[in-house]
Amino acid sequence: MDKPKDVPGVGRYGGPAGGWGALQAVARAVRGQMGVSHNTIMLMRVNQPDGFDCPGCAWPDPRAASSFEFCENGAKAVAWEATSHRTTPAFFAANTVTELWRRSDYDLENEGRLTHPMVYDPQTDRYMPIEWDAAMARIGQALRALPGADAAEFYTSGRASNEAAFLYQLFARAFGTNNFPDCSNMCHEATSVGLPESIGVGKGTVTLEDFEHCDAIFCFGHNPGTNHPRMLSTLRAAARRGAQIVVVNPLRERGLERFTSPQHAAEMSLGMSTPIATLYVQPRVGGDAAVLKGMMKALLEMDRDAAATLLPAVIDHDFIASHTLGYDGLVDDLDATVWDDIEAAAGLPQATLAALARAYASSRAAIFCYGMGITQHRQGTANVQQLCNLLLMRGNIGRQGAGICPLRGHSNVQGDRTVGITEIPSASFLQRLDDVFGIQAPRKHGHNAVESMLAMLAGESRALICLGGNLPVAMPDPEKCFAAMRKLDLAVHVATKLNRSHLLTARETFLLPCLGRTELDVQASGPQSITVEDSMSMVHASRGTLPPASPMLRSEPWIVAAMAKATLRDDRIDWDGLVADYGRIRDAIAAVLPDFHDYNARVSVPLGFRLPNAASQREWHTGTGRANFITMAGLDESPTRNHTGALMLATIRSHDQYNTTLYGYDDRYRGITGRRDVVFVNPDDLADRGLSHGDRIDIEAVSDTVGVPGARTLRNVTAVAHDIARGSVAAYYPESNLLVALEHYDPRSGTPSYKSVPVFLRRCQTSTLP
Repeated sequence: MDKPKDVPGVGRYGGPAGGWGALQAVARAVRGQMGVSHNTIMLMRVNQPDGFDCPGCAWPDPRAASSFEFCENGAKAVAWEATSHRTTPAFFAANTVTELWRRSDYDLENEGRLTHPMVYDPQTDRYMPIEWDAAMARIGQALRALPGADAAEFYTSGRASNEAAFLYQLFARAFGTNNFPDCSNMCHEATSVGLPESIGVGKGTVTLEDFEHCDAIFCFGHNPGTNHPRMLSTLRAAARRGAQIVVVNPLRERGLERFTSPQHAAEMSLGMSTPIATLYVQPRVGGDAAVLKGMMKALLEMDRDAAATLLPAVIDHDFIASHTLGYDGLVDDLDATVWDDIEAAAGLPQATLAALARAYASSRAAIFCYGMGITQHRQGTANVQQLCNLLLMRGNIGRQGAGICPLRGHSNVQGDRTVGITEIPSASFLQRLDDVFGIQAPRKHGHNAVESMLAMLAGESRALICLGGNLPVAMPDPEKCFAAMRKLDLAVHVATKLNRSHLLTARETFLLPCLGRTELDVQASGPQSITVEDSMSMVHASRGTLPPASPMLRSEPWIVAAMAKATLRDDRIDWDGLVADYGRIRDAIAAVLPDFHDYNARVSVPLGFRLPNAASQREWHTGTGRANFITMAGLDESPTRNHTGALMLATIRSHDQYNTTLYGYDDRYRGITGRRDVVFVNPDDLADRGLSHGDRIDIEAVSDTVGVPGARTLRNVTAVAHDIARGSVAAYYPESNLLVALEHYDPRSGTPSYKSVPVFLRRCQTSTLP
């Protein structure tokens, strides 16, 4: 694709993913954050059996670990946490919160690690140091002063360990609420809701070893080069042994095209790379359901043709008869759905969708991988279930080399959910919690992330405890979310670094600095390990080795237990005993969750253990006792063709980013350097609107209110002609979150529709300069 080269900070990247560019980026990140220090050697301990788990993505560790089990963005995450920069009380004394608000998000976090517990002083508009005991006493008093337990929200980031998350949910439920907004609500909640209805588990069914036995890998709506780079080594190995790798993604992403492994000297020295995708298809943003229905319809037609000519069946009818329900209803829906409508919604011709179906039909064992491109839509749960339908049609769940693989983000977002971080807990879980700890956990379902913000806006929720994260910045509709935070009576942030959410002060606001994954955690019984669960249900230990960034830091389990003691003021739960030895927390987890039996013994071995996954064994823990084909009505949730001239926007991450954390302003694989004020647009879509590459434009969301133009507008960004599907645009998260209405979410899962926002592009009225 040709385009001008004279737009500042916008160019072309011609190389592969990985390679020397990745190594240079690692060196810059380590040098910029840690300097020349012996601490850099701890990178050799990332994802090692005797080391610490990367605080980045949740891709599993291989059985035979090498000395370099970290990737570029994992190294950035480690360097960002193990930085030599410090945010001390002197920094807060020199800067008011009003002054800090004017700084960029990057600058705030780049100040470094928080070193002391702090409390906001509204008289001076500054954070002031406070002793731990005094902070806990005031937090406990504020929580007890609430009109009821449901006036508190307990947010959890996916970086929290199993031990911290379990104590956190125990604290909140002993307090009396199931209000657990968490980061999963914004990413894979559609998985947690959709998969149990389809196959009886809320997790993926594959193991890392399955990738060694599949002959086809389908990648739907994800970008491994940036978001889970260690997956590239797995894709490389599959490609080199001849497996098909089929990509369905609106943008061309370099990590899905070709990859040079920094661990392979021949590729590096010779400048070689391994091609990844054997077929790369670009549907319009929001066209996922149409693509999947098109593949299923084509598969059905192929099967009928095979039956008519006495050829082997394309669909696994024996598996369907023995293990599933609902197939006839799916067939009726596919027969009633016409190709013209599928093509219009998918943005792809029938021939392309048939080619996808043929690639699938030709495989013996296929794995479907997917990310936020599938889930962050107003029909995200239905999208997930259509993936299941397609797998079930060929019996590709519950056998070697086949299954479904949701790609989790944070390294323990799945583990947090497993040990109880959910607003909709099962009755059996709550009963076991009551039996083990002698409490009476509430049975009423609590708030998810969207519901919590709406409750804070309405004045119903008065307190927010954040175990990590940057909640209001990660959420849609920042104007509403920021206002909600400022209405609170109490805000508590357990954090490693300063971020924008800490500047949205409540009547009382506390910053509580915690240890990171890389740091040594010593409690009364000695050095401790924590545990995490990866994307494939493997639970393993993590042990930090670096000296803490400050002697005032405390571990997340310690902080949670201290808040619980100060708030609950009873002795039913031995919080001190649990924190003194994290093995006792693991014993308690095993007592409440039988799948964790012999937890301490099993996690002590290298790579840990895998939690049971019934669907992997073709045991279907659904309401029907079988795997279910679940039919979706229609094809898409918000067709832009109903709005003349509208395009569908997806929010995306840059390569120098992890969630809301910015490591820098470059997006190497997309050719962006030193800036984030860009929107990626198909060149033909630009031309149709009289726009050109490099023009300054405004992005205006299709108004929810007739006659109110411009209510949600991202102004003065640069249009970048890019290889993205017609009818689609992409802009960086979280800057483009203001285009997403808080009320626009998947009604089944509550997942915000970050990747299905109808927008107009208009020439910017404030500037015409690039």
